[in-house]
Amino acid sequence: MNQETWSAVDDYICDLLVSNDAVLDAAIAASDAAGLPQIAVAPNQGKLLHILARLMGARTILEIGTLGGYSTIWLARALPPGGRLITLEADAKHAAVARANIERAGLGAIVDLRLGPALATLPQLAGPFDFIFIDADKESNADYFGWALKLSRRGSLIVVDNVVRDGRVIEAASTDPLIQGTRRLYEAMAVEPRVAATIIQTVGRKGHDGLALALVTQAPDA
Repeated sequence: MNQETWSAVDDYICDLLVSNDAVLDAAIAASDAAGLPQIAVAPNQGKLLHILARLMGARTILEIGTLGGYSTIWLARALPPGGRLITLEADAKHAAVARANIERAGLGAIVDLRLGPALATLPQLAGPFDFIFIDADKESNADYFGWALKLSRRGSLIVVDNVVRDGRVIEAASTDPLIQGTRRLYEAMAVEPRVAATIIQTVGRKGHDGLALALVTQAPDA
């Protein structure tokens, strides 16, 4: 198996099960035109997030790492009437593109985009959130996970993207801060008694990577 095959299978899946969507396509096009990194979740992964949020019956969603708002749109569309989503973005250029994409999607009234480093804005939030998606700088993943737990409730779901890193997560001696930040996340999840967590490896157009899923089984203050 190789990247060409993984991408072809993703294309086949998306052609069958992820409908063409002008709003989402426009969000990607606007992000590309603005020169944003091409690191948004793949369409089938965006739909997975949407399905997970709906399965959870999520009324409140927190996203850490907005980029161009592609995953934000998938998640916000999962909300029922009266739901709300807060998304945190550190880069002003990314935030401007995301705001335009979110408005174009007709979701401006339910999405609250907050600009600034997440570790500075997270203490300003009041939970609990039913669903939390972490897709920001990997060096801070363990810190983001700690905050996600504080802002959750029993039954909340925390999802973290990009946690396999082309398989390099097993390199204990790596000097790459992204690898070490991801390993700290694993270690934080492993010793946290208030969650039931696992990691799923993925392959596709985004290469060899994975998702972490943590179900909060006890109240954060327990």
